[in-house]
Amino acid sequence: MIELSIENNVAEILLNAPEKLNALDEGALRELDSAYREAETARVRALLLRGEGRAFCAGRDISHVNPADDDVLGYLDVIVMPLLKRISTFPAPTFAVAHGACLGAGLGLLIATDVVYVAETARIGSPFAKLGATLDSGGHALFYERLGAHRTLDLIYTGRLMSGAEAVTAGLFSRVFPDDEVLEATRAVARTAATGPTQAFIASKAMVRGLRDTRLGLWQSLSEENRAQAALCDSPDYHEGFAAFQQKREPHFTGKLLAP
Repeated sequence: MIELSIENNVAEILLNAPEKLNALDEGALRELDSAYREAETARVRALLLRGEGRAFCAGRDISHVNPADDDVLGYLDVIVMPLLKRISTFPAPTFAVAHGACLGAGLGLLIATDVVYVAETARIGSPFAKLGATLDSGGHALFYERLGAHRTLDLIYTGRLMSGAEAVTAGLFSRVFPDDEVLEATRAVARTAATGPTQAFIASKAMVRGLRDTRLGLWQSLSEENRAQAALCDSPDYHEGFAAFQQKREPHFTGKLLAP
């Protein structure tokens, strides 16, 4: 179900079970974790995640789940959350293409990704009341942070799904595109990111993660920026960027951390 391809320093991970809207069972989630580990080992400089067919990911595959003996904490704590943390800390810029249903664990995959480009007809929300279940995989945090308490609970109580355009307007994700343009637009940005100053991107990614997860204040964040900038001073890309600016040419970055 999970396919990984790598070309020109860009990894592309495909959720390829369109007959079930790319819903994920435990085996598929472990495959996905392995794909991210393999891409990290290959030292790619950008990664793109997408789903085949009519949906990005409809969430957990519950077609064979018996609620009477379902190990929910085993699924969420042991499998889903470590995967989302791996995605969030992946050592390169990450991108995702959101189209069709983006629900449950599928929504969590998007939350953990750096940049999400959304098709106009994407469907995002919390339809789980019909299952007697609640939103998981980070959905509460995303909705509350971007929508506030009232709009978050409105989505949960009603089960209404936001369109891609509405989700971007509300600040949930990055940009919205027509359905037939979103994949190539995301690929183009990922290819460009893969030629950029990777270590500088990783530094910014870590700082944004700190702002989100530990709520750094202005002065603490500024101090972190200062230290990150100082650490980058010895990198080949830092030297190349300054040289290119001074010589009035385009920079050629390698993504490496330490100068030879």
